[in-house]
This record gives sequence, structure tokens and C-alpha cells, in this order.
Amino acid sequence: MPPKPGRLASILRPCGLIWFSICLHWEALIQAIRRDGLVALGRPRQIRDVASAKLFSITSENFIAYENTTIVPSLVQAAKGVVLELGPGPGNQIHRYDTSLIKHVYGIEPNPQFKDDIHVKLDKHNLRDRYTVIVCGVEDSDILREKGITEGSLDAVLCIQVLCAVKDPKNVMKEVWKLLKPGGRFIFWEHGWSRNSLTTVAQACWNPAWSTFVGCDLTRNVLPDILNSGEWENPHEIEEPEEPFSLLPRIQGVLIKKAT
Repeated sequence: MPPKPGRLASILRPCGLIWFSICLHWEALIQAIRRDGLVALGRPRQIRDVASAKLFSITSENFIAYENTTIVPSLVQAAKGVVLELGPGPGNQIHRYDTSLIKHVYGIEPNPQFKDDIHVKLDKHNLRDRYTVIVCGVEDSDILREKGITEGSLDAVLCIQVLCAVKDPKNVMKEVWKLLKPGGRFIFWEHGWSRNSLTTVAQACWNPAWSTFVGCDLTRNVLPDILNSGEWENPHEIEEPEEPFSLLPRIQGVLIKKAT
């Protein structure tokens, strides 16, 4: 595992990704104006979707390499049965599933620009017949119901760096808890607000630019949203590795939905 950066390096680290994303947003804006004229200015969501998809597609291999040094691969392999993957993005987790344990995976991705990347990886790993991409959010119950995803229908929900980016993590977690079967697993690796006071200052300073251009929030405390979504058998098993300098400190674990 590579050595962890010191405080100054950690504080400066977001700068590169933010600048790269700004350039991609500008490029997406210019392309949209050339294609659609000034009407494109009234479609900021589409421009953001295009830029974000390009950002995470280009950086996909770097993210995968970093996650290989963490607990992420073993967390993904804990998924079994019928699985809902929240926000798969470009499909960074697809190669990590234990196919001997998976019955079917539903990838819930609100950004339609990621579909091509996901399908390329599904073809590469021969998973097209066991992975369905659904362009929606987990709150879109009507769309999910059409796919057979209803309350108490899922064996597992995989959530890798997603709650930082959704509009309402509390509502997302309540939906997740409802969709899981009793005994179902919520498997997660998330980041949020640091417990180190100096690091929280750096997070607060970077957050306006980071959340605007990278698309997630550096200052959220998602742990209460996870724990308060419903009754879990093993909340004491959640891990919070000590990372005082990191602007992306993690919480991680496999929670089991308590049988009523």
C-alpha cells in the first residue's frame, strides 16, 4: 500500500481534479452550444451529466487502482443473490462481483451518459445477462417496480461512494432499508465529515468548488442517515478507519437488516 500523504499534500490534492472537471464542463458547454445554440444554456443538468460522465470515465482506472488498496474489493464480493448497485457510474465494481454468488444485479444510475461505459464492461466480463442498468434514482419506485424491485425484494444493496452525491441521503437510505429483505445486506464504503478540526476547515473551504464540479459533498455526515434508516442487527460492526489528514475519511461495513 502506498504511503499516506501528509497534511499539506492532502489539503492540496482536490485542486487537480476540480480543475480537470472545470475544463470538462467548459468543453461540454461549448459542444452543447455548437449543437443546440443558446438553448443549451437552459439545460445545465445535461451539460453536467456529460462532463461528469467524461470525468469519471477518464479517471476510472485510477479510481479502480486506488480502491484495490482498500477494503472495496472484499466488500463487493460480499454481495450475493439479487443485488441493487447504487450509482455504478462507469461500472468500476463490475469486475469485482463473485459471479458464483450473484443471481442478478440492478445498476441504478440517474446519469444516462454512463450507460455505454457500463455496457462495455459488462461485455468484457460476460455479465450482460445478469446486470441490468436502470436510468433512475432509488426513489423512483414506479420505475423500479416495473423491474420487479419492490419492498423486501433485495438480498443486498451495494453503495460505493454514492451517499456523498445524492440530493437527500436520508431519503435514499430509507428507500434502501425498505427494499432489502429481512436479513438483507447493506454494503457500503462512503466518505464524509472529518473528526479532525483542521481537516474539517479544509473540507469546508474546498466544498463549494468540489461539490459543483466533481459532484459530491465533502462535508456530509452520512452515518446517522445510515443508522436511522431502519433497524440493523449489527451497527456496532461499522468501521471508521482513522484518517486525520484525509479530506475523504471513510466509513465502511456490511449491515444486516433486522428481521421484524
